Amino acid sequence: MPDDDPGPGSPLEIVAPMAATVSALPVAAGGVVESGMPVVVLEVMKMEHPLTAPFRARVVSLTVVMDGPVVAGQVVAVLVPVDAERTPDLGTKAPTKGRVGERADRAELDRRRTLLADDARPDAVAKRHARGQRTARENVADLCDPGSFQEYGGFAFAAQEARRSREDLQARTPADGLITGIGRVNGDLVSEQQARCAVVAYDYTVLAGTQGQRNHYKKDRIFELAERLRLPVVLFAEGGGGRPGDTDVPVIAGLDTRAFEYFARLSGLVPLVGIAAGRCFAGNAALLGCCDVVIATADANIGMGGPAMIEGGGLGVFQPEDVGPIGVQVANGVVDIAVADEAEAVAVAKQYLSYFQGNTAASRVPDQTLLRNMIPEHRKTIYDVRQVIWGLADEGSVLELRAGFGTGIITALIRLGGRPIGVFANDPAVLGGAIDADAADKAARFLQLCDGHDLAVLSLCDTPGFMVGPQAEETAQVRRFSRLFVSGASITVPLVTVVLRKGYGLGAMAMAGGSFKAPITTISWPTGEFGGMGLEGAVKLGYRTELEAIADPVERQDAFDHLVEAAYRRGQALNMAAHLEIDDVIDPAETRDRVMAAFASAPPPEARAGKKRPGIDPW
Repeated sequence: MPDDDPGPGSPLEIVAPMAATVSALPVAAGGVVESGMPVVVLEVMKMEHPLTAPFRARVVSLTVVMDGPVVAGQVVAVLVPVDAERTPDLGTKAPTKGRVGERADRAELDRRRTLLADDARPDAVAKRHARGQRTARENVADLCDPGSFQEYGGFAFAAQEARRSREDLQARTPADGLITGIGRVNGDLVSEQQARCAVVAYDYTVLAGTQGQRNHYKKDRIFELAERLRLPVVLFAEGGGGRPGDTDVPVIAGLDTRAFEYFARLSGLVPLVGIAAGRCFAGNAALLGCCDVVIATADANIGMGGPAMIEGGGLGVFQPEDVGPIGVQVANGVVDIAVADEAEAVAVAKQYLSYFQGNTAASRVPDQTLLRNMIPEHRKTIYDVRQVIWGLADEGSVLELRAGFGTGIITALIRLGGRPIGVFANDPAVLGGAIDADAADKAARFLQLCDGHDLAVLSLCDTPGFMVGPQAEETAQVRRFSRLFVSGASITVPLVTVVLRKGYGLGAMAMAGGSFKAPITTISWPTGEFGGMGLEGAVKLGYRTELEAIADPVERQDAFDHLVEAAYRRGQALNMAAHLEIDDVIDPAETRDRVMAAFASAPPPEARAGKKRPGIDPW
């Protein structure tokens, strides 16, 4: 375009700004063009560059031909103004605003977006609601802060064009049955950076939540982003396994799929939360089992094989409700938290994630003086150790994990002064607090979870030791109990042990990371009692000869009782502290402050580029 206005009636030369090819000549020589209309259109690297008239003018001549080459600076047309008075417009004209929706590309985008909404499939939504369940999009909307979810791969549809029309697939298989994206969770509690979360939600209303070829690719993408951006992942795992009906992708067995590898690789790097509602089988269950925590609804059925696979293997015919019901999966430890429905599942998932998103403002503190009377004076009377946990924690901050499995040890996430920590505690109401194989597995895995994500750990010890007897040894207890020692010795997060009452033998040592000197402090309530093994057993073994020499059974029992009483006095908390085998004996009302001060004395976790542990043991 020219740099100067030539003046009224003067001809104006239109000059090519670059080497190009003529792709259009909208006006012939002698024709009239309005201001801003193209006179010659050039094409460079598949892009069109219109050379426009700066005012209403007549085309005197064209010096180029269609498809002909031009060079930079070449005159391509000569114009003369039609009006004597005109205002040149030598700058770039703003694009003309059109009516909303008039463009075909925008109209198609709007149409395809409409197909992704639940409103596009009212029958499928109604069927879902009739079963008391929510749609996948309703769950995602409830999980993420309003307006924060950015979907990835939403326009995918099932790879079945060899069998069905594209229009039908777009309408009936939106997102290929899998919603993936990134949003914010708990943005009202933590910073935007801390609140970011990846979401993967199988849509059971699309081909029964099966894993199609395209939604496998979508998982690959979001899992890779979660690894790169260090994003927690929430997985809604309802659905079946692989989908055999996809025809458009040349796959024989699909065993080179990377999604399971990518997801498993996230273990120990970022928190992984799994939610199961309804039927969750095969590949969906495999992903669920990789998660740090599994939350399942009352109607959940979870299994590595669904009815079709079971029947195909010649193992019988079963209904989906027969396979892995919630009662089975809670008792065997597969499910960490059982909830009533999806609304509660999402609420619990948000609470669980919050412990790994950093500190929050402290909530109300329970009356700490109530702790003084939670341990009965009679040393053999049971009590509810959960009351101790609730009494120590910020109000409303306790989330118990795996409550139905390994019940001799309680594992929970809590907050102290807004700081998230892990707690594990012996339950004297179960086997007297003795640690059996299941409880050892549960505690060992919990220590890995806390250590892998830098949560300090509080141990509340009240155990007579590990479980003994021929039946106990049938459970592989030697190996499984030792997991608690190995896991405890491997953690690097701060550990504090508080002995509430019994601290005996190897079980008490395991509750303290392997030794009473392993924690940054080991303290006891005045009710604490200690020994290398249970007092009664120690007396029977240590004084067998002397006791057997007493012929009178009444006199023998009196002697035994006196020896036990003497052993109890030697093992009292104050005597342990006097001999420096524990650090202090405290008023129970001081516990919260002492624990918080101990954790505050430890340096903050070091920033790291990768994992702290290779992974969190799924079991």
